[in-house]
Amino acid sequence: MARDEQSGSTLPRRQLGRALREAREGAGFTLEQAAREMEMSKTSVIRIEKGHNDKVKLRDVDGFGELYELSEHKIDELKALAQQSATKSWWQASRHLLLSGYNTYLELESVASQLRSYQPLIIPGLLQVTDYAGAIERPVLPGDSPEDLERRVAVRMRRKAILTRQRKPISAEFILHESVLHTVVGSHNVMACQLRHIADLSTRTNISLRILPAAAGFPGDAVPVLPYILLDFPIDSAEPAVVYCENPIGSMFFEEEADVHRHRDIHASLRSATLEEQPSRDLLRRMARRFDQ
Repeated sequence: MARDEQSGSTLPRRQLGRALREAREGAGFTLEQAAREMEMSKTSVIRIEKGHNDKVKLRDVDGFGELYELSEHKIDELKALAQQSATKSWWQASRHLLLSGYNTYLELESVASQLRSYQPLIIPGLLQVTDYAGAIERPVLPGDSPEDLERRVAVRMRRKAILTRQRKPISAEFILHESVLHTVVGSHNVMACQLRHIADLSTRTNISLRILPAAAGFPGDAVPVLPYILLDFPIDSAEPAVVYCENPIGSMFFEEEADVHRHRDIHASLRSATLEEQPSRDLLRRMARRFDQ
């Protein structure tokens, strides 16, 4: 489903919306009935349940809680989530420079416990060095000033901390198509630096990086697979897995269980055709040496 850009903290909004939807369904109310009782439009109820509102009024949370006959303790929990949603994240100052949906993705990525990614076109953002990121970002919004470009690259660089932070770094598995290693971005010097950087990062215990050889063709269903990122979250967050797909126009999130399961199958199929981690690392270093020549 497509997502609008938001300005507050995404995760509490999503959790609040999901809890209110489950409470409504548990109480036997349709969207139309809930909207009528709350004296608001059906669209407004849908936006709240999908976590699309920048802010949910505490009196509305009270109203929903009373309507669905929730306990006082449960209502207090929901009100706490509503208050958390106003928290601003570190990238909020640059959100006007980001593609639609990316702000929401950054919020989810920052709290994810595991990430699986496939990229057949470019080096994933979490693995990019500054010069590579600058070359990628430059044509995205051609009218931007050099300062805007620098700020967008800075966002890319700062988000990489989830891979190397001391406390609970994210567990990440990256699958890169071999063609990514041959596609020159920036210059040969940039590519050499970039590939060595990836090879070094891949030695970390929380990072797995595998190369899908061109000779493997299209594994599994024998159809081309577009880039995706599959995010899983800590069990105690009660946040369901989500798949994020991005293109130059915008982005899409897939949250239905069947869609997530399908991407898990796709990832397993691609992974089965990749080089093992050490041969993948060796290939990266060989390619870096070629670019150095």
